[in-house]
Amino acid sequence: MKRQSVSNRIVHWLVALSVFGLIFSGIGQLPAYKRYMLSDLPAMAWTADYMVTLWLHYACAIVLLAACAYHIAVHSLRREFDIVPRKGDVKASAVMIWAIMRGHDEPPKEKYLPEQRLAYGFIASALALLIVTGLIKMAKNIAGFNISDQLHFWVAQLHNLGTILIILGVAAHLAAFLFKSNRRLLPAMFTGVADGEEKAV
Repeated sequence: MKRQSVSNRIVHWLVALSVFGLIFSGIGQLPAYKRYMLSDLPAMAWTADYMVTLWLHYACAIVLLAACAYHIAVHSLRREFDIVPRKGDVKASAVMIWAIMRGHDEPPKEKYLPEQRLAYGFIASALALLIVTGLIKMAKNIAGFNISDQLHFWVAQLHNLGTILIILGVAAHLAAFLFKSNRRLLPAMFTGVADGEEKAV
């Protein structure tokens, strides 16, 4: 049985790579890489150039926006909402994690685990915060869109908060594979088929 379509895998990796690029380029604008001498390493001098990291940030943002827009449009048109968090997911997730930690059999589950739906909701919310605040910051920088200093301050703080949340979300997402039972799902994001499932033609 095929678990992830080609479309899902492309969106997943576009979002993952663009988020990594956004985090890397965003930190570079602090500026941190010159201060901590990353820019002194071979082929890394560009990391200390503010304009290079800024335009890299914008390029990654465009990729992220396109991937998110495509994802929302496709799944809305197909009415595929099985990854969206549901009522009872917090309790079901706690029950499942507790069972795994004790070495017991997992409760019956659907295609997506409750914790996967919760992780999706958390990361989607963090990305929405980053996108909205990022668009406001970009409009101010590129189009000369005028906003008050107070609004600009809070937009910047919320953008920073979104960055912290997405880093925590990605870390938790990857930490889920510390559980042996979850590791069989990892190949699905590369091949479309989870370990132990029959590969679709």
